[in-house]
Amino acid sequence: MKKLLAVAAAVAAFSAHADTLTVAATPVPHAEILNFVKPQLDKEGVDLKVKEFTDYVQPNVQVAEKRLDANFFQHQPYLDEFNKAKGTQLVSVAGVHIEPLGVYSTKIKKLDELSSGATVVIPNDATNGGRALLLLDKAGVIKLKDNKNILSTVKDVAENPKSIKFRELEAATIPRVLTQVDAALINTNYALEAKLNPEKDALAIEGSDSPYVNILVARPDNKDSEDMKKLAAALHSPEVKQFIIEKYKGAVVPAF
Repeated sequence: MKKLLAVAAAVAAFSAHADTLTVAATPVPHAEILNFVKPQLDKEGVDLKVKEFTDYVQPNVQVAEKRLDANFFQHQPYLDEFNKAKGTQLVSVAGVHIEPLGVYSTKIKKLDELSSGATVVIPNDATNGGRALLLLDKAGVIKLKDNKNILSTVKDVAENPKSIKFRELEAATIPRVLTQVDAALINTNYALEAKLNPEKDALAIEGSDSPYVNILVARPDNKDSEDMKKLAAALHSPEVKQFIIEKYKGAVVPAF
């Protein structure tokens, strides 16, 4: 009994002194990766709390407002555009992985089967929308005025031989309309949530050379805190690299 009481007291004392780090994340794969490193951080005195979101706006807003410590869901081009649009000063702490953007369809098996006047859905945020158009350009579906411009919009489509009708929706909602359109460009995290297999189901997908590395994001005032450094180190561990490789089988690629 005394040993049990001693253990309980030790646990209580540890809990009382453990630092809490609350991080916003989209469910797949970000929250899964964070929950994987949680036991390691527990050993280092950091109580990692993962708060799941299904949108790309509130995680940044709540970190900027100091309601959360950090977030893990986005890439640098999206963060740059968000900071510019919202006047925030969020910063990257560490790059973790790449989620290749893919083209999906329930109506065709190959992109060259797209019919004239087909409806294709792309994300409505500036960076992922441009990213989607760049992928379609690379796949030969359209031609952009500048295929190096990551912020290209549908107005920058120079050649559209199949008269494709572009529909722009919030990234998180796109899997829900997949059966209603001819094709859709879906971020891997949302594709995985929708039980799509990027390796098998994507008609076209970004290569491992994609510049869209997903990053851990914080504020200037806490980016160098000891707890944040411990989290960044855990996310760059060999164990996390192996976890990503084995669990996602190429749908998510380590970037470290």
